[in-house]
Amino acid sequence: MEAVFYVLVVAQLALGIHSLWTGFEWFQMVGRRLSSHAGFYTPVAAIICPCKDNEPSLEENLAALTRFEYANYEIYFSLATSLDPALKIIGRVKAACQRPVHIVIVGPPENCSEKVSNLRRAVEALPDKFEVLVFTDSDVRLPRDWLTKLIAPLQNAQTGATTAYRWLIPSGRFGEGAFASALASAWNAAVATMLGRPRDNFCWGGGTAIRRSTFNDAHVLDAWLGAASDDFAMTRALEEAGKPIVFCPECLAATLHPWTGAELLEFTNRQILITRVYSPRRWMMGAIAHLSYSLTMIFAGVFILSAMIEGDPWGQLALMAVAVPLLATMKGAIRTIAVTEVLPEWKAKLREWGWVWFALAPVVPFLFSWNFISSLLSRRIRWRGIRYELVSPTVTRVLTR
Repeated sequence: MEAVFYVLVVAQLALGIHSLWTGFEWFQMVGRRLSSHAGFYTPVAAIICPCKDNEPSLEENLAALTRFEYANYEIYFSLATSLDPALKIIGRVKAACQRPVHIVIVGPPENCSEKVSNLRRAVEALPDKFEVLVFTDSDVRLPRDWLTKLIAPLQNAQTGATTAYRWLIPSGRFGEGAFASALASAWNAAVATMLGRPRDNFCWGGGTAIRRSTFNDAHVLDAWLGAASDDFAMTRALEEAGKPIVFCPECLAATLHPWTGAELLEFTNRQILITRVYSPRRWMMGAIAHLSYSLTMIFAGVFILSAMIEGDPWGQLALMAVAVPLLATMKGAIRTIAVTEVLPEWKAKLREWGWVWFALAPVVPFLFSWNFISSLLSRRIRWRGIRYELVSPTVTRVLTR
């Protein structure tokens, strides 16, 4: 048993050191991106934002889309029904905005997710004048220079798409049910730092820009037929077309959303199941990494406790075992420092909750492990009140509306 302990812990230490090094690389990449000039590429752009229900801070989030420091863009809000409560809020945002704002009513989804259905119809409604398509979500709060920075790398015609990612900021005060928000933020932070290396990049639906010609050449509309995931379906289409995806860490999108424990599990389980269906390679690599960490920590804890009970030497064993989560904590601290520079307007909030991204980093793999196990047990998800069955990347069954 002692030999097994050493093998498992030493393996995790090696993986942890490698992960910490990738954290340093991510930190350096963020610094390079922040110090680079966005350039002067400003084609005519269409922002497409699907909406549903009156979620927290919706009006503030949508209003931010109208205030970008970008010369020529228009906004398209898409909804499944004119009875959606978000429509009234969109109406107020439109009335207060001096640039063109359009509303597309789509109808209920058929054999795809509601979000994909909304996006397809919005793209089909666009006139030919738009050179770039920008996709975002209604739950993010974007700064004024975000659009310029996200579109700029598309001046290289070989780029398939540019993408950002969310940065969840916990809401509420600790002790008032905010632990689920804190854990959701720590979980999400681990995903954010996976982006950066070209082979690992994927489109994120909350912040992706793509030339319209590339969108058409990669047949993204066809990839969306029968899809549940807009972003992973687009990622697959671009990968099949050989078009690289560029991650823009300077465009990280702050997201404030209150979470309950049930919502946390629903969200994280859904994300990992979608990954399993649409990107088996990413799913397998993540499953191996997080399950091996969790099993090693559980085994090490039981083995050390057994040594303590039996009166055997255990101090050295404990020091070795503690080094594994300590490496995760150090990586969490590195990403926190980087994100504080990326989101200066949120510095106060980031300082208030800064402990979340390093103190909970050693706990996150256990949540991931549950997510990976859950993704093996069912292909059904609930998303914005609708239940789906993800049969394959191109077949989605709408179970309830």
